[in-house]
Amino acid sequence: MNAEHFTIGFIGLGLIGGSIAKTIRRVHPETVIYGFDTDQSAGELACQEGVLNQFFDAVDSRFSTCDILFLCAPVSVNIGYLKELKNIVAPQCLITDVGSVKTPIQEAVDALGLSPQFIGGHPMVGSEKTGYENSNDHLLENAYYFLTPSDHTMFYLTATFSSFIQGLGALAVTLKPEQHDYITASISHIPHIVAAELVHLVRRADTDNGMLRQLAAGGFKDITRIASSSPVMWEQICLNNSGNIRSLLSDMVRDLNQVIDKLDEGNGSFVNEYFRSAGEYRNSVPDHSIGLFEKIHKLYVYIPDEPGTLASVASQLAFNNINIKNIGIVHNREFEEGVLEIVLYDDESCTKAAQVLEERNYIVNIR
Repeated sequence: MNAEHFTIGFIGLGLIGGSIAKTIRRVHPETVIYGFDTDQSAGELACQEGVLNQFFDAVDSRFSTCDILFLCAPVSVNIGYLKELKNIVAPQCLITDVGSVKTPIQEAVDALGLSPQFIGGHPMVGSEKTGYENSNDHLLENAYYFLTPSDHTMFYLTATFSSFIQGLGALAVTLKPEQHDYITASISHIPHIVAAELVHLVRRADTDNGMLRQLAAGGFKDITRIASSSPVMWEQICLNNSGNIRSLLSDMVRDLNQVIDKLDEGNGSFVNEYFRSAGEYRNSVPDHSIGLFEKIHKLYVYIPDEPGTLASVASQLAFNNINIKNIGIVHNREFEEGVLEIVLYDDESCTKAAQVLEERNYIVNIR
């Protein structure tokens, strides 16, 4: 199958669906791409940008010519669409999804007799931002892309689709659906719940005048930013992977109760080892590939409290053709080194900016 001659359909044009469609358009410009979304403005924008050849206002027989069909809605919604697509798509059409939970949709696929032509998919990319307007054609680059074919999936489809995904710049990883769901519960679903709970903890402890909210700006807001992800999406994810999430949360509660007990005992060696071993494992996690959380490229710069200093730093970076995504003073510096926080677009920009500023005797720390 020649990718340039594919006809590809998208049901759902949010952050993930939109980004995959844009990437396909960039890599395979001759591909015919159809799309549907309940948000008509997303489809209209995709057509205006040349991403879609045509936007459909319903999931119907117009998708029957597709070689690949991406389901990019929430899991339960995708399952509903599968029932409609069963009598629409051709037997040789590959159906895939991009959901964060794989077992429920695989069970629905099996029940509908679509297993030979279905491969579950999950690009390990994300952002607290949502919607087609935040999608881009480089989101998949160097990102892990889980593929979860069943034992009944046609082998040639798995090989073809894996090659297609890698051609988009992602790193294809094949897993069983149940393996996928346990892994993502560990490294994505639990962290989102923990981030949300940290925010709730501070919210409940806040004073009437909002002092904690004000002081939490900076490090706390950064480490909990995924708590701002779509509540609709996370309702779906948590309910569809509740077994794995409950098991892991129970493990966490047990471990936290142990921490409480050791604090009550005044056991310093336990506390020391608790942080040491966590830091050691975290430091072993590679930086070279994109995971489920969007990487932030930051510099922290010590600057004197003098008029015009911030503008001077920004001007020096601009003079060296370094684009700044965001810049601001850090008032709470418990977690960061430096007083000026500069957010850039990529690692290369971070390295170049640090070099430019260090040559001018600024003390710089790269996050």
